[in-house]
This record gives sequence, structure tokens and C-alpha cells, in this order.
Amino acid sequence: MSEDRIFVDEKLGHEPFRFDDAVARVFPDMLRRSIPGYAASLEAIGSLAARFVRPGTRAYDLGCSLGAATLAMRQGIRSPGCRIVAVDNAPAMIERCKTLIENDIAAHPARCPVDIRQGDLEDTPIEHASMVVLNYTLQFVPSERRDAVIRAIHGGLVPGGLLFLSEKVVDEDPRMEALLVDLYHEHKRRNDYSALEIARKRAALENVLVPETVAAHRRRLTAAGFANIAVWLRCFNFVSIIALKPGGPD
Repeated sequence: MSEDRIFVDEKLGHEPFRFDDAVARVFPDMLRRSIPGYAASLEAIGSLAARFVRPGTRAYDLGCSLGAATLAMRQGIRSPGCRIVAVDNAPAMIERCKTLIENDIAAHPARCPVDIRQGDLEDTPIEHASMVVLNYTLQFVPSERRDAVIRAIHGGLVPGGLLFLSEKVVDEDPRMEALLVDLYHEHKRRNDYSALEIARKRAALENVLVPETVAAHRRRLTAAGFANIAVWLRCFNFVSIIALKPGGPD
């Protein structure tokens, strides 16, 4: 695994964050050191895929990056006749994702097949899906278009289908928000990021990653038609939410 030293470079703090080849090379290390609870989210995705992905349906990994959630679903799915659709708009991510998925298919040919697509998730039709994953993806979609993304996902899920949504959020209480941000930066320092790297990455992500409150996510999910919504994991300002479309088997 290549070490994430991207923001040691002074000029990168003045440029918007991009999912380019430099990021793709170090992405696993970046996630491991930057997102508390990330490994737990992948474990849950596999477990939920085993429970919710039904025979003859599709599972979607929207904003798949290097395919970690796809691999978790592929390991978890037990139902026959299923297919995973993995989508990302970054060429560097898709190129490396294909290699990782192809290696997994070679090692485990009997598991669920995967379609890997380069494209915008907003242009991806969601069809006959029993599970859709947005693992730290919606936060990169412009705020005014997020409602439409969630409505489209709800519309493409079969009754009883599951949406798995992980996001960086902001707290409604300004004092708590300041505390949580400080704790998160302390977490990154413990993972060997310097204060300068932390500041540069934060500047690069400004107006690229736009977080919302948990309440805003709940309102959006409810408005789209999801009936059962729960935050199952939170660590500082990182949350994972599961939401169910009404109907289907109990």
C-alpha cells in the first residue's frame, strides 16, 4: 500500500481536490488514516448484502472509487442471479478498480458478477435494485442535485430494498461541531498527518466536499419515500445511515 503524502506538496493546498492518478495510487492509505470507522462500514456492507440482496436483483456501488464496497458486497451476496454495478466518474479510479475487481473475480469466479462503468452517478439508471451503496459519495454531488439522486435511488429499489449512505456531516450545535472537528484533526495527527497536511487538505476540499447535518439527510430520505432510517455508526463527524424502502419481505 502506497503511503499518502500528497499534501506534503505546498502547491496542492491551493488547488481543488481531484480524484486523479496521484490520489488513486494512495487512496487505500488515505481512507484508512482519514476516515474513522471506514473499515467498519465495509464490514457492514458485506453483512447487509448477505441479508438484503435478493435473487435476480442488482446491487449498485455509486462512486465506487477502487471498489472496496463492491468487493464487500461481492463477498457477502449469497442469492443467485444477482449483479453488482460499480460506477465512478474518475478515470484513474476506474482503471485501478478494474484491476482489483478482475483479480477478485479470478480468485472467486463463483461469486456475483460485476459491471464496472465510468460515468456520472446522476446519469446512471437504478433498475431492479435491492441494495444501493453511497459510501462517502453524496457529499461530492452539488447540494441542489442531491434530492434528485436520492429520489432516483428510491425509485429504482425494489420494495424492501436498502440504501447504505455514509457521509461526513456537520453538527447542528456550533460548540459541538468545533469540538468534533478538533477531535478529528487529533485523530489525523495520531495517524501521522502533520498539521500542515491537514490544513492543506482541508483547503483543497473546500467547496468540493460539502457536508450537511444528519437532520438534513433524514429529511431528504423521508421526502424521497424511505420509511425506516437509522444512523448505525458515528465517529466524530462521520456517519453511516441505513434506509429501507417500504414493502418487501419482513
